[in-house]
Amino acid sequence: MESKEEKFKTIIEQNQDRIQRICSYYNPNKEDQKDMYQEVLVNIWKSLDSFRGEAAISTWVYRITVNTSLSFTGKAFKEMKMMVNADTQNLNTLLDDESLEQKLQQEQQLNDLQLEINQLSVIDKALISLMLEGLSMREIADVIGITEPNVKVKIHRIKDQLKTKMTGGNHDNK
Repeated sequence: MESKEEKFKTIIEQNQDRIQRICSYYNPNKEDQKDMYQEVLVNIWKSLDSFRGEAAISTWVYRITVNTSLSFTGKAFKEMKMMVNADTQNLNTLLDDESLEQKLQQEQQLNDLQLEINQLSVIDKALISLMLEGLSMREIADVIGITEPNVKVKIHRIKDQLKTKMTGGNHDNK
């Protein structure tokens, strides 16, 4: 039987990069990211005994990480800035138009995208961060605590909103 310490160590080893990326989405300050990361680890440790296995461990870790990140931002959550880098995994899923994807390689386009993402509501930022992590709609629904159809509708609307802002309204509604 695996001890709590061994289980914790395994969970962190398997999810360390994801946790760090999510922390970086919610705070541009490296020191705050480290503090947030540590707080996530503490919350995982505290919650480990109550994990019932009803969801995948990774989904559970995402939920703790997103909730901790949102709590960490405190009263400033409305001004929270989500940081998106050109090398962010799954960025092409956010703006799936090929011409936009190519343009995103340019620094100004990425800055514009980041600015638009930071205009989104807190829940929309959380949805986008999880989508950028490559989670399925079902996994995002489990993490956020809303239905899968609601996640699909919200992400579709967010993507349309971002495409409209990024292209000045010149995109096909597919």
